[in-house]
Amino acid sequence: MAKADEVFDIAVIGGGAVGLATAWAAGAAGLSVVLFERQPLFHDGGSSGGAERQWRLQYSDERLARLVLAAVPAWRRLEHDIDRPLVHRTGSLWFGDIDQDSNEGQIRAAVAVLDRLSLPYEWLDVKDIESRFGFGGLPGHYQGFHQPDGGAIDVRATLWSLYTLAVATGARILPEVPVREIRPTGTGVQVVTAAGTTRAGAVVVAAGAATTPLLEPLGVHLAMRTFEMPSAYFRLRDPAQDYPTWFAFEPPEESGDAHYYGFGRNPWGHRDLVRVAPDSEANPLPEASRATGVARDADLRRLSAWVDRHLAGLDPTPLAPSTCLVTLPADHDRAFRVGRVPGAERVVYCTSGWIFKFVPLLGQVCVDLAVHGAASADVAELLPAS
Repeated sequence: MAKADEVFDIAVIGGGAVGLATAWAAGAAGLSVVLFERQPLFHDGGSSGGAERQWRLQYSDERLARLVLAAVPAWRRLEHDIDRPLVHRTGSLWFGDIDQDSNEGQIRAAVAVLDRLSLPYEWLDVKDIESRFGFGGLPGHYQGFHQPDGGAIDVRATLWSLYTLAVATGARILPEVPVREIRPTGTGVQVVTAAGTTRAGAVVVAAGAATTPLLEPLGVHLAMRTFEMPSAYFRLRDPAQDYPTWFAFEPPEESGDAHYYGFGRNPWGHRDLVRVAPDSEANPLPEASRATGVARDADLRRLSAWVDRHLAGLDPTPLAPSTCLVTLPADHDRAFRVGRVPGAERVVYCTSGWIFKFVPLLGQVCVDLAVHGAASADVAELLPAS
């Protein structure tokens, strides 16, 4: 635990991906860092839980596509420093109604961005999608594209890597220490925990769904919504078959209140299982504490039925069902939230959205905001408005 007379350069609240990336970036810059996580490290109860995340370059918003490209060097540095691959490029397939909007964007708009950035892709009609990628029963007007640089991120290895490198720089990581209050002072910030009060020059709040309750006493209302989204694994009927990562853009009359997405076999694993999940914002939680960690039977039945209709290469029996706590901006155009608290600029926050693909870059952004008051100019222009 931090000693009463210690003063850290940066305190980090939240031991998920962004919090650990911030601790690594700060420690690597020679700053003293303490990180508080209210649960055990590497738990599955927050937004950094699970085994995999999708890696993709395509976005309907060109700034976000450019932000992914800006994150590539940070991922390469992380992989180099830990000496293991973390981003596995197996390809990314988007298909469906090309004008259907979702919180992931839209196919037609994403293709326009790929064209502007001169990024490669292959345009596909429904016959291509079904014959080459193992889908079936799709409406005849569906189209899409395959982007070869997409793939999957090894979540658990990424968290372990960030933790290992942060500790190696001298960062102090304190699990199971809940933060109760943030108190800005004239010279820094006091972080009040269940174990006492710690002083720091600045604080970075990267606590997922717990970020908003910590910031609201400081007058910041982020307009977030929290969801508990289910997923399950399905067994490949033929172990020789595999899939790219994919996302299906279907109108509501065909998919209900959800869009579906999935993965191929994890390159870092040895199981003949792939994960499929609905992306639905139909049932926001009144507060994060209402999450049960258990997938609802009705959601699993709909998921299994979708797999049975469109993925003949999978046994439709859901295995190892789980849920993920997801916090998203009420305004999809914001993508995620990162910034400084007005009137308390030594308090920095980064939360929400589907941001795992930006993680090592966002760690540096948070440090730059905390120490210098701004991200580097080339990155700052790509960030959503705070």
